[in-house]
Amino acid sequence: MSARFACLGAALFAVLAFLSPAPATAAPPELPDQIAAAWKTDRIFIYGAMRAAFPKAELDRIRAATRTVDFPVYVALLPRVPSTRELPEDLPTLLQARTGEPGLYLVFTVSNDYWSGTEKLIRPGGLKGRELVGVQLDDKQDNRIVTDRPAPRIVRTIQQAATAYYGRPLPAVPAGDLREDTSSRRSGRSTTDKEDLSAFIGMGIGAVLGVIIVILLTVRSRRKHPAKDRRSAKGGRSNGRGKAGQSRAVVAPREPVSVSAVRTQADRWISKADKALRGLESRIKASRDNSLDLLDRRDDAARRLDAARTLRSSEGVTATAGASSEDLTAAAGAFVLARQAWQVAGDGTVQPPCFFDPTHQPGTVQAAWSEGTEVPACRNCARLLERGETPRGFLVWKKSGLFGMDQSAVPYWTLDPRQQPLVATGFGSLEDDLAERVGRQEDK
Repeated sequence: MSARFACLGAALFAVLAFLSPAPATAAPPELPDQIAAAWKTDRIFIYGAMRAAFPKAELDRIRAATRTVDFPVYVALLPRVPSTRELPEDLPTLLQARTGEPGLYLVFTVSNDYWSGTEKLIRPGGLKGRELVGVQLDDKQDNRIVTDRPAPRIVRTIQQAATAYYGRPLPAVPAGDLREDTSSRRSGRSTTDKEDLSAFIGMGIGAVLGVIIVILLTVRSRRKHPAKDRRSAKGGRSNGRGKAGQSRAVVAPREPVSVSAVRTQADRWISKADKALRGLESRIKASRDNSLDLLDRRDDAARRLDAARTLRSSEGVTATAGASSEDLTAAAGAFVLARQAWQVAGDGTVQPPCFFDPTHQPGTVQAAWSEGTEVPACRNCARLLERGETPRGFLVWKKSGLFGMDQSAVPYWTLDPRQQPLVATGFGSLEDDLAERVGRQEDK
């Protein structure tokens, strides 16, 4: 009997052991906690997926720069992915709260080859000095630093923090850390340039042959009908400038501006907007009541700046004359949004872009166009409309010809708005929802 009870007890114990819940696996710590924990052993944190491919030379240069100052420098290098994009804008402040130590806190993210960052300088209690934002605004070389590598901008930020901390003068930025002047000529031709050159030479030869054929046919026609030609010439002189002007060839529009030129302007405004936003953050922290107006302006400016960075990182092509319209419109959209973010963070006013060319001055004039339609325009474009002319506008490339092999320069508003979301409202000149449209497009 006792043996039977022993068997039943063993079976019951096995069933209970099977049904009892297994101990839950602890959830991994959040990324800010991971960064703060890693900083206890190494003040330069590199996201796990980036460590293997991160250039050693860049890392060595960052470490060397941190040793040139007496205050601690904490650096976090992250990819711009959905999980990190949701992190708050004031991540350096949150990380400093976790460590509890004064120092310079840098958080840099990368998307494609574009590095951008936020920083916070925390001084020990009672120690005063210049604001880091003020030093950056006075740095004339800050906007020209390259963004395709992390070390140049991080090293410069450490130097700026030293100036704010100690008052030491800023050193010059090495030439290798500055963007090349887009107006300067390149010293040599790349393989693509050589291919394009040979193609243009072939086209030029074909064009010359075509002109020669047209001239020969024209001369032959004039030999056959000399009297008619003379009568036509007399009629043209007697009719005056009007009919003579009608016979002139229409001047073809110039080519669109290069993508690199628009991207350079967008980068400059993104940097200015980022500094203005940090200045607004300082004003909010200095204000006693953190007024709702300042908080709303901060959120609006951050939303527009984030959309500008999204557009800037989405178009990563090199500057070519045949760049697609998507590249040009994305760069122009980043330019408009970054300039508006700077406006919001500065005085709180948002000026719409010029409808005809978003890279012009803001559209401060409501100008009448066609059929009673009014659009915001800059003063130059408004004067053209008053004279009954349509401004040349922001030109983009449009595919044409057989199989779409040819490209023609057209004003951007002639594109299909369904294929170009940024064009639908004239880069936000007709409706102030460009940032939302970029966000919806990114979520698709």
